[in-house]
Amino acid sequence: MFKGHPKGLIAAALANMGERFGFYTMMAILVLFLQSKFGLDGTNSGIIYSVFYALIYILALVGGVIADRLQNYKGTITAGLIIMTIGYVILAIPTPTPVPNYNLYLTVSLAALFIIAFGNGMFKGNLQALVGQMYDKGDYTDNKREQGFQIFYMFINIGAIFAPFIAPSIRNWWLKSQGFKYNPELPAYCHSQLNGKITEKTAAAFQELANKATISSSEVTNLADFSKNYLNAFTTGFHYAFAIAIVAMLISVVIYLANKKYFPNPKGKTEDKQNKTEEIQMDTKEIKQRIYALLAVFGIVIFFWFSFHQNGLTLTFFARDYTLLKIGSYDLSVESFQAMNPFFVVFLIPIILSIFSWLKTKGIDPSTPKKIAIGMGIAALAYLVMAVASIGLPLYETINPQKGGVSLPDTQKVTPFLLIGTYFILTVAELFISPLGIAFVSKVAPPQYQGLMQGGWLGATALGNQLLFIGAILYETVPLWVTWGLFVVVCLISMFTMLFMVKWLDKIAK
Repeated sequence: MFKGHPKGLIAAALANMGERFGFYTMMAILVLFLQSKFGLDGTNSGIIYSVFYALIYILALVGGVIADRLQNYKGTITAGLIIMTIGYVILAIPTPTPVPNYNLYLTVSLAALFIIAFGNGMFKGNLQALVGQMYDKGDYTDNKREQGFQIFYMFINIGAIFAPFIAPSIRNWWLKSQGFKYNPELPAYCHSQLNGKITEKTAAAFQELANKATISSSEVTNLADFSKNYLNAFTTGFHYAFAIAIVAMLISVVIYLANKKYFPNPKGKTEDKQNKTEEIQMDTKEIKQRIYALLAVFGIVIFFWFSFHQNGLTLTFFARDYTLLKIGSYDLSVESFQAMNPFFVVFLIPIILSIFSWLKTKGIDPSTPKKIAIGMGIAALAYLVMAVASIGLPLYETINPQKGGVSLPDTQKVTPFLLIGTYFILTVAELFISPLGIAFVSKVAPPQYQGLMQGGWLGATALGNQLLFIGAILYETVPLWVTWGLFVVVCLISMFTMLFMVKWLDKIAK
């Protein structure tokens, strides 16, 4: 797999794999942690989630500027890894639930998230730029560069496959040690009880669920005490899950530092042992054209990420509220669906690489801009499936315990294969857009702005992520098919816009 690629590729991929394992351990549980810890509704937790996810990428612009100014990609990446680890340490410290001081504990959690986002900004874009610089030295074809980023992307997702299983496993282990069983719907009932907003109808359903979630055979006689104890056990398990991210980060630091010698130095000062090349000089006009082209692509992918990253927000809510968490005799957790995307990435990358290689031998391989346009159309298909399948499902407010509703019985929930199929289609779309988009940026960006332009790609992702909360608002207020329909529309508009620009972008990329 690594034959014909730079020596530093595998080291960079492994370091990124460890960091992504820690990151996706956190992302698998973040919005559920915020709701169970602080009793936030979907809109407010969605706003926090979207702002954090936006900062993860917008701060990559800051990290890119720092690395470009210092011309020290390696040191900036190391600092980012260390800063992220500090943020995970803060989140991992167990604190009581219900929180004794709401504002203080929420502020501390938000500060930890900002620290993680800042460290990620120092790390993520600059490591991608470093990978791109490896292919600037030596006789590497555009196809080899794309393959390198596909491989790099695959290792990211190997780390992400296990995270959605590890985090809930730790949470469920702790729940069991405290005498409880896992039920993703109970935190909402618990907060409704403690806030004094529970209705008679909701209380009856709560009583039944509480009895089933207690390992002992005796009935729950005090729902207020049960609520406090269950919430405390539920969220403490999440705190311990965050600690796994610390271990993953430390492993990444060791791998990265042990292999720094294989990474290029700033401005291409390191020469390939067999292929010594001079840095390409560009005039001002060409530099501007390339930047304009990249800005156009950035504008398109904003809407992909706005749709795609609903996997940690509205699609997670849908898994909790409307999806049967069982396949045969096997019980699922809400978080486990988020493993589908990285699993499909690892499974599909060799297949898609083979298809692209075959198309290239036939002389019909689409250009990278055209592949991005195709990916947007595939993403629209994924949400079209969700929209059709959601017709007839009740409004969320009618099944929300904090609004006096009762959760949907299992007999009325949809099959888990709906979400699995949706994740499969979204993953295909992702592989047409994300790794190839990164490779396109690496190829087109002027050499002196590599870090900044990779940060720009991540900045576009940030803007898409900042819009995520719109999905959370719609999820709680309008029919589900309308929510998914919005993503169908924006993906189709982006696809046709990209197709309109293909010839221009292909010309710039030559």
